[in-house]
Amino acid sequence: MSFYQEYKRYESFDFENYFSRLTGTDIERILNKDRINEFDYLALLSESAEPYLEPMAQKAHRLTVQHFGRVMQLYTPIYLANYCVNSCVYCGFRVNNKLERKKLSLPEVEKEAAIIAATGLKHVIILTGESRKMSPVSYLLDCVEVLKKYFASISIEIYPLEEHEYAELIKAGVDALTIYQETYNEKLYLDLHPAGPKRNYLYRLEAPERACRAGIRSVNLGALLGLDHWRPETFLTGLHAHYLQKHYPEVDVAISLPRLRPHLGGFEPRCVVSDKNLVQYLLAFRLFMPRAGITISTRERAEFRDNLLRLGVTKMSAGSCTAVGGRASGKEAIGQFDISDERGVEEMKKMIYHQGYQPVFKDWHQF
Repeated sequence: MSFYQEYKRYESFDFENYFSRLTGTDIERILNKDRINEFDYLALLSESAEPYLEPMAQKAHRLTVQHFGRVMQLYTPIYLANYCVNSCVYCGFRVNNKLERKKLSLPEVEKEAAIIAATGLKHVIILTGESRKMSPVSYLLDCVEVLKKYFASISIEIYPLEEHEYAELIKAGVDALTIYQETYNEKLYLDLHPAGPKRNYLYRLEAPERACRAGIRSVNLGALLGLDHWRPETFLTGLHAHYLQKHYPEVDVAISLPRLRPHLGGFEPRCVVSDKNLVQYLLAFRLFMPRAGITISTRERAEFRDNLLRLGVTKMSAGSCTAVGGRASGKEAIGQFDISDERGVEEMKKMIYHQGYQPVFKDWHQF
């Protein structure tokens, strides 16, 4: 069964009816289990579980330390281009937004890389707008050749690719993929993506599995929180991650928890996802998938990220910049979205040490 077929099983699922039948006794029973199933995970996302966040947090912390230790991997994004052919209504890079479009030359890529590498970071994620014409795979391959002189791990967050294209990038040095489905609500997805190749819901949904078949080391998923009601979205994100972990046990599976941030165009979230909601999602997912990574980016404010560190997070961004070439140019530029936590790498290191954790700059080596 493909994940799409699994997803279809829940397309007409009555979430409200399921939630209405849950009691505190149900939540306590789930918390006492060594392993929980998908419906237990859904129960932990419910309102009935809200009074139990403290015992959930304690168990999530124990599981995270058990599987990952007291470490926090640091990374940063590097934006290579902002050309885009899609009309995603929630994105600052969408095709009809008026902003300076730019693609870094290879010397400019090297300048950005040198600035980042000087901070000690060894993990980067490269991003582009979704334009095959302006950011073809051949361009990405050239950029990877530059970046791998500086970094031990190169992840991509770009438009969906064919399996053989993922294989090309993996062979060149890419080891991880981040791709957000944005929303798992297929009907809403079409409304949010009125034009452009990204409108193809199924092609995007199946991209992580194509990368897994191509031999990627790590896959990171996510729904953009605020586009739809958060409980069904986070449930389906968890199911997607679980599906990949089950079918591709050699791949490290992780999720991100991105909330909508202000950006050019001013799209208003359909649903507000509170700090408490985000914490509940993080904890429930950790109890459902103890071995999966959890990433919290600089979309979240500094104080909140600090408080999340001990609850199950395994990876954090630092020294982020969402504008193309924003570090080397020194110019004010429009990014994909506004950053909330603007701390640099040194500040993040101090915070992590202060909490009794070890910042990790390089967590593996490719032979």
